[in-house]
Parts: sequence; C-alpha cells; structure tokens
Amino acid sequence: MPSDSKPVTTQRVWEVGALCRAVADSLEARFNPVAVRGEISGLSRPASGHLYLSLKDSNAQIRCAMFRRAAGQLDFAPRDGELVEAWGRLGVYEQRGDLQLVIETMRRAGQGALFEQFMRLKAKLEGEGLFDEARKRELPRMPRGIGVVTSPQAAALHDVVTALRRRASHVPVVFSPASVQGSAAPAELVAALESLYSRAESGEIDVILLVRGGGSIEDLWAFNDERLARTIVRSPVPLVCGVGHETDFTIADFCADLRAPTPTAAAELAARPRQDSIDELDALHERLNRSMQLRIDSAHQRLDQAAARLGRPLARVSSQNVRLGGFAHRLHYAVRARIEREHRTLEHTTTRLQLLDPKLVLKRGYALLRSEDGTPLTSARQTHPGQGVTAALADGEVDLTVRTTRASNP
Repeated sequence: MPSDSKPVTTQRVWEVGALCRAVADSLEARFNPVAVRGEISGLSRPASGHLYLSLKDSNAQIRCAMFRRAAGQLDFAPRDGELVEAWGRLGVYEQRGDLQLVIETMRRAGQGALFEQFMRLKAKLEGEGLFDEARKRELPRMPRGIGVVTSPQAAALHDVVTALRRRASHVPVVFSPASVQGSAAPAELVAALESLYSRAESGEIDVILLVRGGGSIEDLWAFNDERLARTIVRSPVPLVCGVGHETDFTIADFCADLRAPTPTAAAELAARPRQDSIDELDALHERLNRSMQLRIDSAHQRLDQAAARLGRPLARVSSQNVRLGGFAHRLHYAVRARIEREHRTLEHTTTRLQLLDPKLVLKRGYALLRSEDGTPLTSARQTHPGQGVTAALADGEVDLTVRTTRASNP
C-alpha cells in the first residue's frame, strides 16, 4: 500500500450542524415534552422580555430559556434560589452546541436550599433589629473621604472610581481590597471593613461603599454572611451597599444605611457632583450679596433721613426761634392780661373797703359814741344820766354828758 494512502472506513462523518440537528431530533423523539424540577440560578432578564436561567440540583445543572410569550404568562416573578417545576422541550442550541430546555410553563415548587437559608438568617437578624430604619443614617453632603471595599479585579472598582472621579475628583478615595466571592470572601470583607473603620474614627473618611457586580445567588452568597452583617451594623460612618444588579438583594443590603441598585449608583449617592456644590455656593454668594446690598441701601436711606434732619442747622434754629418768639408773645399777653385782671380786682376791693370806711358815714352827719373806756355805744340802754361819753365826728371828737336816756321798744 502506498505510504500516502488513507485508511478506508465506513463510519459516517457528520457536519457539525447536521450532528446537532440529529441529536435534537433524538431528544425530541425520546424525551419531549419533559418536566424537570430544580433550583433557579443565574437568572437574567434582558430587554427583549425573554428569561435565561439555569435549573440545578446538587449533582448537575441545565441551561434554560423561556421566551417572552411564555414568560408573560407567569403568575410570579422568578428569582435566584427558588425551587421550581418547569415543563418544556429539550433541544440543542446550535450556535453553542449546548443542551437547552425551552420552558413553556413554570410554577413554584418550594424554596431552594440557599434561598431558605437566606430567609432564615434574614428573619433572625430582622428580629434583632439590625434592619431597623431608625438606626439608618443619612449620607454626608460633602464627605472628607470615601472608603471603598471590593475586589481589586472587580469591574465594580473601575465603575466606582470612574463615577467618583467624574462627580467629585477632589474627594480622596481609600481602597480596602477583599475577595467578593468564594469561601474566603466573608472573612476578607470583614477585615477590609474593620480596616476602614479605624480610619473613619480618625476622621479620614465619612462614608463607606461596599460594592460588587451582579451574579447568581451563589456568586453573591458572601454578602449573606452573618458575621459580615453584624460588622456592617457596627460601622462608625454611614455605609452604602451596592451589590449586584437592581433585582439582587442580600443580607448586607438590609444592614447597610442605604442600598444602591448598582456599584455606580452607590458612588453617585455618596458623592454629589462637584458642579452641584459650585452652583450651590454661587447661589449662596448671590443671596449674600443681595442681602448685604439691601442692608447697605437701608443704612444709606437712614443716613439720608438723618442728614435731612440735621443738614440745615440755621433753618432749624430759625424755626425754633420763631416758635420761641411765638411762645414769648403769648406769654407776654397772658401776663399782661393777668395783671390787668388782678388790677381790676384790686380796684374793686379798694372801692368796697372805702365804702365801708366809718369816716364816710360820719361825714354824712352821723357820730360814733364811745364810753369813757372807749367801748362803742350802740344802744341807749348802755348809757345812764350823768355818764360821760365821747362823740366822734367827721372832723374830731366831743366830750358829752348824758342827761337822760330814752330807749325805744325792741
């Protein structure tokens, strides 16, 4: 046989596509339709509305797809860790050569083991008050520094650093590395947080970000560790947990002061954009300027009013002189009127006194009799014959002797 001759064989040589189709036909003939029970893992919900996931048990797993029409008829929202029963058809996804179950309908069959463990720990810690909203703190508006805990190889680190550099490049970032997946991850995460706590207590950082990207419930299981949960609660500064995607929840999310749907969102929550702070300062500066200008204008107005009152002293003195002149004129006439009034009263009183002067009576022919001791005699009964009396006349006195007395009847 020539050396370049080829062995002769009767075995069929398949084209890859033809082989995949043949395997699919065999599966269709032998198994379909098929029902399977397993735990959901790696659930994905793209914008198309289809669902992509794996169903697994302790021994194996199978890739599954549930297209939008069938997914829209579900009466529950599937999630990683749930135990389900699915009905569909086995086939081969030819582009990858993967065995695939196309699910037509699905229902809950109970909780998966990891999910049950998650719910037990959640109930325990919630009962102890670790999730209470009352202990949650607000994030600082302008942190002096931001601590970040994640894996050095994680895409989350790049996302966080990029977001912080874009929004607040002036804020220092302190990175504390730790594994975010695997059996050693919980202890490393605790150690990384403890390292940042000492720096927070010294005032170097004011907020901590605990972040990693999305994944299955197994990938995120390190963030469901009880020791890590208690460490998060002890944080001396507000802690933001940004683990997984928006639909992923871990125990760390419930313990943190704030949950972010993604690592990038965690960075955006912790650091206000620098321009926002500048705009706020500009607004405060403008308000301060307006306030100061109003105060200056008001002071100028009061100064103008005072200057108007004191700016013409001669006019003010003249005005006061006019007022004083008026007061003096009124006082002069008041005094003069009072004097005239008193003078008339005096003249009237003098006239009355003059009318009562006994000499005027005596001038009219009357006489005033007095006894020898000077006692005025007003009655005939006060005299007796031979009594000496004195008669006072208008121009002098006459001594008289009483010869007889005649008293008239009363």
